[in-house]
Amino acid sequence: MIWSEPNARERLELMKNSTNVAIVGASDNPARASYFVSTYLLSSSHFKLFFVNPRLETLLGHPVYKSLADIPEQIDIVDVFRKASDIPGVLDEAIAIKAKVFWMQLGIEDQVSAERGAAAGISVVQNRCLKIEHARFHGGLHLAGFDTGVISSRRNAKRGQS
Repeated sequence: MIWSEPNARERLELMKNSTNVAIVGASDNPARASYFVSTYLLSSSHFKLFFVNPRLETLLGHPVYKSLADIPEQIDIVDVFRKASDIPGVLDEAIAIKAKVFWMQLGIEDQVSAERGAAAGISVVQNRCLKIEHARFHGGLHLAGFDTGVISSRRNAKRGQS
C-alpha cells in the first residue's frame, strides 16, 4: 500500500472520529511542545488524553504510562513527540495496540514508517501538530497559536490616521 497525506477534510474526520489520544513523549517541562499541546487539548478538545513517558508517574493530574501497551483503554490517535529515529519502534507499539491513527508532530517525518503504518491499516499523519489542526477547525488559531477572541480582518489604526 502506498501512503498518501490525508487532506484537511480527512484530518478533520480523523479527529472527529477519535476520542482517546496517547501523547507519546509527553513532558512535564512547560517549555516543551508536548506539554503545551497537552494543556491545549485537555482544555479545548473532546479528547481524553493518555500520557506515555517511562520516566514520569503523573502529568497534569493524570497518570503517565510506561508504554502504549500499558494504557487500559483502546487508543484512537497515537500522537508522537519523539525523534524521527524512534518512530519505527513507536509505530510497532501502535500497530500492536491497533491504534486507528499514527500522528507524527511538526518536524517529524518517516516515509518508510508511513508506508508501513498504511499497510497495517493505520491512518498516518506526518509533520503536523494535532493542536494546530484542532484549533484551525474549531476557531482557535491565531498567528501565535492562541485564540485572541478578536474577530476582525481590519488592522488597528491609530486615531487620526487613514
